[in-house]
Amino acid sequence: MVTAGIDMGAKWVKVVLLRDGEVIARGKALTGFEQKASAAKALADALGQAGLSADAIDRTAATGAGRKDAPGSPIELTEVTAAALGAVQIERSARTVIDVGAEEGRAIKTTDAGKVVDFAVNEKCAAGSGAFTEAMARALETPVEEIGPLSLQSSQAIPMNAQCAVFAESEVVSLLHARTPKADIARAVHDAIANRIVSMARKVGINEHVVLIGGVARNVGFVDAVERELGLKITVPPDPEFVSALGAALHAAERRG
Repeated sequence: MVTAGIDMGAKWVKVVLLRDGEVIARGKALTGFEQKASAAKALADALGQAGLSADAIDRTAATGAGRKDAPGSPIELTEVTAAALGAVQIERSARTVIDVGAEEGRAIKTTDAGKVVDFAVNEKCAAGSGAFTEAMARALETPVEEIGPLSLQSSQAIPMNAQCAVFAESEVVSLLHARTPKADIARAVHDAIANRIVSMARKVGINEHVVLIGGVARNVGFVDAVERELGLKITVPPDPEFVSALGAALHAAERRG
């Protein structure tokens, strides 16, 4: 049986194809303004990798903010449900899942079967998402993919008082004018995001095995900041941005079964 999971994210559409529970292909495309076209492209890329045609898919499930625009007539599931299912599939001992994407962050408490016990969402605020990092990277005149490694070169912790992205950008500019090293500012940026996300996670309860997923999990500076804030090592699975799409594909398989 072949199932497809489509994660219609704010910045990227991700697709995972499963055959009998095993990942056989992944596809990814920038969301852009035409979500349906982007999803179709990501799905076509995944089908091309697997050497399959669209009619080989037995069932599709979609998650993410734009899930209603997913191609076909997929089963729909929430981002929280998909993230929990996917994370526990990869890390069986995971009980706390932190998912940080371009526009939202969420913390999830889950059972050993990937069922959601409780969750909290940081929405409508860039300070707990990848958008905050991108805005601060622009203020630092540093490519966003370099701001994480740059933060690891910091020699001191400095506070960042502003939580709003607009005010934080002004604060970064002021720190630059004060000749504060860019590495220290980069660390302060990641510490500010980690503080907000971990505070949210503590509301739902943090177990010893924490899994970090979503596109921001690729940022080594953010991972480091979360670990320092939590005081423990966390797990970042391979391809963390595809975990929710995996959860959707697993859900499709369950419904098919």
